[in-house]
Amino acid sequence: MSERIVIAGAGLAGLRAAERLRELGFDGEVVVLGAEPDIAYHRPALSKQLLVGAVSRADTLLADPLEVDAEWRFGTPVTGLSPNRQVVHLRDEELHYDGLIIATGVEPRRLPGAPHGHPRVVVVRTLADTIALQRALGTNPGPVAVIGDGFIGCEVASSLREMNREVVLFGRERSLLADVLGPDIGDWLTALHTARGVHLELGTTIRRWRPARTHVGLEFADGRALEVACVVVAVGSVPAVSWLRGAKLPLDDGVVCGPTCHVVGSSTIVAAGDVARWPNLRFDPTPQREEHWLNAVEMSRAAAQNLLAGPQGSPAYTPVPRYWSEQHGVRIQVAGRPALATDTVLLESPVPGTRPITGFVRQGRLVGLIGLDSPAAVLHWTAELARQHPAPAEPPPEVRPRHRTGAVAGH
Repeated sequence: MSERIVIAGAGLAGLRAAERLRELGFDGEVVVLGAEPDIAYHRPALSKQLLVGAVSRADTLLADPLEVDAEWRFGTPVTGLSPNRQVVHLRDEELHYDGLIIATGVEPRRLPGAPHGHPRVVVVRTLADTIALQRALGTNPGPVAVIGDGFIGCEVASSLREMNREVVLFGRERSLLADVLGPDIGDWLTALHTARGVHLELGTTIRRWRPARTHVGLEFADGRALEVACVVVAVGSVPAVSWLRGAKLPLDDGVVCGPTCHVVGSSTIVAAGDVARWPNLRFDPTPQREEHWLNAVEMSRAAAQNLLAGPQGSPAYTPVPRYWSEQHGVRIQVAGRPALATDTVLLESPVPGTRPITGFVRQGRLVGLIGLDSPAAVLHWTAELARQHPAPAEPPPEVRPRHRTGAVAGH
């Protein structure tokens, strides 16, 4: 009988994992289970190009399911896992696997007290979410409240201003994204949003919600009130691991993996993308999650390859993290791990006349960098960042099976 690899999650990470399995010659069954009704799509476009109407829904799709040799089951969320039996539970079915790739991603964090489920109170995580937001915007031209000062909240506020909508952005800190980008860039970003017409309510809390058919009323803790067309809740996300409760896998802000993407304690299960927490030995032995587009691509490919090779013959997954955000026409690019730094320094661009970038330093070594509309400088200094933090030496190469998962090939 042929082997079966099950991929839990049909988003970007699940798609790239399925592609990688076939690239490596795996000729068994590949079954991809997705809770959403669609094949993987370009999720960053939800808060930018799709929201403003620059692209259509069809433009965001990343592949035709027929192009990838797998059994695609959309609208099929996984409900449980029995690792000892190597079985994934669906609503009305048990599905055996020889290898499992967990790629279920994250889900929006809920805001206590908010009337989630009301058509004018939305999150921006799926295609359906963005379509619901467009529908709410189209039936009331009034202001829009965005709750959350992270990347999604800031990007949605920027997109709404591009659409000439009045925007009120609520945040917890005194400046936007200072915990991620540092206080100096956080202050600069705060000033940029203000200059582009975003009304900031930083440190303001909402005491009472008054949802209605055509609008949402908000009462602030200081007694003020505001009526808006709709509210976008963007207060972060949590790993989608509720289906793993009781499976006795290590769960701690995601699925805990070793350096090779194998789930700790298992040789037949790997995890990839937003849901995975693993130690990037290039920078730090502490397990971390990376909720970014490029990591979903790279980690899913590494996880698929290492599942086939088995934990003993697999290299550690040690990328240089890179991600970007675009707000009010400015591209913010981040590389490395700025949060590890104890100091900052200005790094000159190799291109004369272009702005320098901010380097983040720890113990005399560059650990991260942030550039504002400086792609050439970011590329140059990212290469230097990789040079200063080389990947750990890999184990000697072994013969890697092409048609059987590593955990089974040794039996």
